[in-house]
Amino acid sequence: MHPGIVSCPPQTDLVTVARTMASRHIHAVVVSGIEPTAHGEHLTWGLLTSLDLVAAADSGADAGDVCSTEVVTIAGGEPLDRAVQLMLEHQLTHLLVLSADALPVGIVSTLDVAGCLAWGEG
Repeated sequence: MHPGIVSCPPQTDLVTVARTMASRHIHAVVVSGIEPTAHGEHLTWGLLTSLDLVAAADSGADAGDVCSTEVVTIAGGEPLDRAVQLMLEHQLTHLLVLSADALPVGIVSTLDVAGCLAWGEG
């Protein structure tokens, strides 16, 4: 897992997201915002991957339009085998890692899994 997340608000333009990904050498950004509800407000998030970005290039969309809002998550303490299982089940390259408080704290990618396999950490 990469601890910490890089995030942007839903109204962020895709050029800015692309620059963020390129400058930080990352392939996913958490899109976070506040959604009003009948009982106040709550934090929402989506995941925008580099593949989502490429698919939406020149569309005029923003981060909130392009991100996946049905994000597959994993708890921070889950084993690597569980992350791999979820990635395969959902055909994903990234999972959002949640803290015990159900807040995003990191992202695990297929490259992270490859690193674990390569260095015997899996």
